[in-house]
Amino acid sequence: RLSVRRRASTGLNGHAVGLQTRLLLIVALVLGSSLGAMGWSQDRSFKAAVRAAAQEQLRTVAYGLLAAADEGDDGLRFAAELGEPRLNQPNSGLYAYLASSIGDTIWRSPSIVASGSRVAERSPLGQRPAPGEHVFGSAATIDGEPKRFALGYTVIWEALSAEMTIWVLADQAPYREQITEFRRDLAVSLLLAATAFMVVQLIAVRWGLRPVRHMVSRLRGLEAGTRNDIGDDYPRELAALARNLNRFIASEKANRKRHRNAMDDLAHSLKTPLAVLKNALRELDQKQSQLFDEQLTRMESTVAHQLSRAAAVRPTIATHRIALLPAALRIANALERAYAEKAMAVASVDEAAEQVFVKVDERDLMEMLGNLIENAFKYGRSEVRLSTSVSPSDKRNAPATATLLVEDDGPGIAPDKRDLVLKRGERADLETSGQGIGLAVVVELAAFYEGRLTIGESELGGAEVRLSLPAAEGS
Repeated sequence: RLSVRRRASTGLNGHAVGLQTRLLLIVALVLGSSLGAMGWSQDRSFKAAVRAAAQEQLRTVAYGLLAAADEGDDGLRFAAELGEPRLNQPNSGLYAYLASSIGDTIWRSPSIVASGSRVAERSPLGQRPAPGEHVFGSAATIDGEPKRFALGYTVIWEALSAEMTIWVLADQAPYREQITEFRRDLAVSLLLAATAFMVVQLIAVRWGLRPVRHMVSRLRGLEAGTRNDIGDDYPRELAALARNLNRFIASEKANRKRHRNAMDDLAHSLKTPLAVLKNALRELDQKQSQLFDEQLTRMESTVAHQLSRAAAVRPTIATHRIALLPAALRIANALERAYAEKAMAVASVDEAAEQVFVKVDERDLMEMLGNLIENAFKYGRSEVRLSTSVSPSDKRNAPATATLLVEDDGPGIAPDKRDLVLKRGERADLETSGQGIGLAVVVELAAFYEGRLTIGESELGGAEVRLSLPAAEGS
């Protein structure tokens, strides 16, 4: 059987996760991983570029100082104003000094002298480059001094027959600011790109799943009884499924109709022979008449039982949407004529009860209502009351329930016998004619539609029979 039900798509508490949610989660995972890897790669590349730019900048300063050096009797001399302005400014962040081969400081830039920096007190990188070579890296940190990049270049000054190393140092703060700004801009750019991509992806997923939502909506229409099929206007991926579902629905309806017709033919064929046999009993003596009467009653009970079972074949998809109270009142009006000698008064309570609909096959509903209301007429003294109500769906997505109350002012049913009378062939009143099948048929039919039947005590003094069935949309 095909049963169409709404399911929550929470995914974390046992319920199925929706297709749209699954696709978006996969896209988000792939996109996050890809953009994260891209951001990490870009960050590493930019840091390497900043470091290379710092090295090139310090190398240029070193070459400029060597070009500005003059030979003198007492060694190398540098002009008062160097080509790089920051070397002349205190706390400019750029420093330079000249060291001999044994590590003695020969010359310091004005930026070191004016700022009192201790950068010339020790080898910045812990090693001295070989003549004609460069070394570059992060300088060892001196207490109280900021982190710096350092570049060393060793030359052999032939005129002075001396080997000297020129050291150039620059504060890392400006370079770190560049990296921080780049990371901020990169993060914003990736976030905007991810947001834009997710929005586009959401639109694409919703557009791609639109036929599925369309099919679900039509299936709900089938369940509510407002449609007879789900149509065939679907893309090729869903066309075969829709076609098979439509064939299945049509086949189920045709099979149910043939089954019902066959049962009707059987009932019609058996009624006449049984009636003839009953009439013939009058011509027999009392002993024979009693024997035949018992067997015929058993045959009638068996036929009624089998017909009720045949009637209680639930359709695969409920295709009827029936107003509950008007259907009950139609049956009550017919029974008023059948029980005219009792002059039963029928009252309906709810003013808006015509708005309560159920999702039940019409013949099944009439079978249930007929048994319940006829019992109320049979055992009631003077009054029968009908009322309906609807209980909304709960937080667990249980469907809404429509309830019909059938009350009478008869003797009622004792609490210890209420479960008993719902069983097939059991009766609480042995004096009134009957086979004890009616309420059992109602219980079976209600169970097929996921409903239930309960018995209580009415305010009128008699029995209160409560029939609960799935409510249709619009109730």
